[in-house]
Amino acid sequence: MDAVRRQVLHTFELAEDDMEKWCAGLSDAEMNARPFGIAPVSFHLRHMVGTIDRLLTYLAGGQLSAEQMTTMRGELGAGGTTAEVMQLFKDGLADARRRVLLISPGSYEEARGVGRKMLPTTVGALMVHCADHTHRHVGQAVTTSKVVVGMRV
Repeated sequence: MDAVRRQVLHTFELAEDDMEKWCAGLSDAEMNARPFGIAPVSFHLRHMVGTIDRLLTYLAGGQLSAEQMTTMRGELGAGGTTAEVMQLFKDGLADARRRVLLISPGSYEEARGVGRKMLPTTVGALMVHCADHTHRHVGQAVTTSKVVVGMRV
């Protein structure tokens, strides 16, 4: 497998491992807690898979559906049990893995547009952004989880 797809898939694997390690033991209240006003762990999990889905839609040359727009607007709100949010995360990563495996390495330089303004990018850049964005939110989710666990009395 080429290096770009391998790295993106490895990022997803590490993300799932880290979320299992640091978030699976959270109570439902802890999963949705906003310590010091920061975004809850549940947001980061929903946002990661939602963003990957949106980026892969643009990568495939599509535009966001009404359902994807609705999902995006609802990501910040707290809600869902730990089990539900973790399953959503796992299912989203499984779908993303399947979609990444379908990408041809020969397409990495193909032009793509993002958003309504069709901001210019490439297939390869969108793949790298999937990995980068996921890493960033994994770190935020782990940090938030540690804060929440540290507040247990």
